[in-house]
Amino acid sequence: MMRDFLRLLLNLLWLILGGLPMALAWWLAGLLMVISIIGIPWAKAAFVIGRFSLWPFGYRVADRRDLFGHSDIGSGPLGMIGNIIWFVLAGLWLSIGHLLSALLCFITIIGIPFGLQHLKLAQISLFPIGKTVVPIDSQ
Repeated sequence: MMRDFLRLLLNLLWLILGGLPMALAWWLAGLLMVISIIGIPWAKAAFVIGRFSLWPFGYRVADRRDLFGHSDIGSGPLGMIGNIIWFVLAGLWLSIGHLLSALLCFITIIGIPFGLQHLKLAQISLFPIGKTVVPIDSQ
């Protein structure tokens, strides 16, 4: 009960400290990918990570291969190619946005945990294909 309240409080503070603008950036990237039709696989990843970017506390990003015990199209060689294309089209820019948000959060002591979350998202934004979001309590 207390853990749920703390997660809610952290997520609400997160929205103010960069979560909402960065989630919107993820969803904009996903929308641009959908418009191109061939970018739909990238769009799915952008929408999943965008939701995580909006409400991250209580969830974690997991590699689908580790989670399910086998490779799929996004966690195999095609996923690697997809991640390289993603990096050029949107990943680098989203990562820069998260890095800038992290720097702003690091200005205050209370912002440090939020800055660390932005750094995690900056890393994920470089290569999100083959990843999924799961509750933190799941193994």
